[in-house]
Amino acid sequence: MKYMLLIYLEEDALDESERQACYVESTQLAHDLHDQGKYLSANPLHPTVSATSVRVREGKRLVTDGPFAETREQLGGYFLVDAADLDEAIAIAARIPMARRGTVEVRPVIDISGLPGR
Repeated sequence: MKYMLLIYLEEDALDESERQACYVESTQLAHDLHDQGKYLSANPLHPTVSATSVRVREGKRLVTDGPFAETREQLGGYFLVDAADLDEAIAIAARIPMARRGTVEVRPVIDISGLPGR
């Protein structure tokens, strides 16, 4: 089953050297998961100042800057993995470097037939 591991953290939680070290450790984790056949995708996200939110209300598109979440932790990246079950997905989430500084949300992915690549 596919699981999305959503990484939340305070955007200023890491200085640049810590961020680069996190990228190195995350890349190694991705390679380890790939070798086990569990890796599907992973990427960090640019800061929320570069985000754009889109809503459609009454047929009109509304585009605003940022997510404007009412929380200090923001979505900072993700891993998409293929795990046998929730326990295995949680074990993988615990290996993500930012789990030590932020929060990793584990969510099962719904496969919808008919999407490209299915």
